[in-house]
Amino acid sequence: MAAAAASGAEAASAPVCVLVLGMAGSGKTTFVQRLAVHLHGQRCPPYVINLDPAVHDLPFPANIDIRDTVKYKEVMKQYGLGPNGGIVTSLNLFATRFDQVMKFIEKRQNASKYVLIDTPGQIEVFTWSASGAIITEALASSFPSVVVYVMDTSRSTNPVTFMSNMLYACSILYKTKLPFIVVMNKTDIIDHSFAVEWMQDFETFQDALNQETSYVSNLTRSMSLVLDEFYSSLKVVGVSSVVGTGLDDFFVQLSKAVDEYEREYRPEYERLRKTLEEAQNEQKKEQLEHLRKDMGSVSFVSCIAISVQGSDDASAMGPSELILTRGTLDEEEEERESDTDDIDHEVTEESHEEPAFRNFMQETRMKYQRSSNPNE
Repeated sequence: MAAAAASGAEAASAPVCVLVLGMAGSGKTTFVQRLAVHLHGQRCPPYVINLDPAVHDLPFPANIDIRDTVKYKEVMKQYGLGPNGGIVTSLNLFATRFDQVMKFIEKRQNASKYVLIDTPGQIEVFTWSASGAIITEALASSFPSVVVYVMDTSRSTNPVTFMSNMLYACSILYKTKLPFIVVMNKTDIIDHSFAVEWMQDFETFQDALNQETSYVSNLTRSMSLVLDEFYSSLKVVGVSSVVGTGLDDFFVQLSKAVDEYEREYRPEYERLRKTLEEAQNEQKKEQLEHLRKDMGSVSFVSCIAISVQGSDDASAMGPSELILTRGTLDEEEEERESDTDDIDHEVTEESHEEPAFRNFMQETRMKYQRSSNPNE
C-alpha cells in the first residue's frame, strides 16, 4: 500500500509532456504559443522546448532550443542535404544528446506542470526516423506523455485531403503508441463540425466523396471503412490558436489522456523496464560465474562486493538514467568519441543548465576550430 501511494504521489508531481505534431503550416507553433500564454495566465508557467531547427523566429520564449545546439544549415553543407534532409538529420544529431534534455526536465519537474514540445513540419521525423522514436520513448518512460496532432481545418474541407490527414494521424498513433488528441486548428476560419460529422457518420462522408470524380476517391472510400475503428476512440477538439477559443475543451481532453496514460501506458513501460533490469541482472550473474571459474574463490568474494556496490548505484539513478545510459556511465569518454562537427558553438551559458553540457560544448568548439583551420 505504501509503495502504491508513493507511486501515485510521484505520478501526480511529474509534469505532463505535450508533444505537438502536425503538417507544415497547420499552426503548431502558434498553438504552442497560445498554450504558453494560457498557462502563464493561469499562473502555471510551462517548460517549453523547441525542436524545429529551421524556424526563423519563435513567438514564445523556449527553455531549450535546438537551434542553440545544432545549426541545420551547417548540417546541410556538411552532409550535402536539402532542407528536409537537413532538418531530419539535425533532429537525429540532437536525439543523441536527449538524455541531457531529460535531466533538465527532471530538475524543473516541481516548478512546471506542463512541458510543451514544438516540432518541425517534417512529420516523417516521427513516422519513420529514429530520432522520433528516441524522443517519444525517452519522454514516455519517465513522464506522462500525450501526442497532440494539429490539423488545418480550413484545408481539410475536401474529403480526400481530410482522409490524408487522418492517415497521417493514424500512422503517428500506432508509431508512438501514446495517448492521442487531434486538434482541429483554425476554427476561426471555418467550424470543425463538418469534420466531426464525417468521422461519426460514414454515410455523410460517402455523400461528400460522391462529389469527387478522381480515382483517389475510390481509395478514400475504402480507407474510410478501415479507419472507422480508429475514429471511435479518437479524442477530437476544435481550437483557434489566433483567437484562443477551445482551450478549455483541450485541457479537459488532455486530462483524460493523462488518465489513459496512467491506466494503460505506464504499466506497459514499467513492465518493459523490469524486463530490461532482469536481463541486465542475468547477464551480470553470468559474468560473475565466469569470474568465479577464472579467478577462484578469493577473488570471487571481492567481485561480488564490487557488483553489489554497482547495483546500488544503478538503483539510485532516476528513470531517464536507467533508460539512456546505453551501458556506460563514463560520459566524458562518450563525449570525446561523439561526432559533433555540426554543432553550433555560439551557445549562451543560460541556454544550458549543467556543467557537463558546457564542458561538452567547449571540447567540441576546439575540435571544430582545428577542423576549420587544418594549417594551424
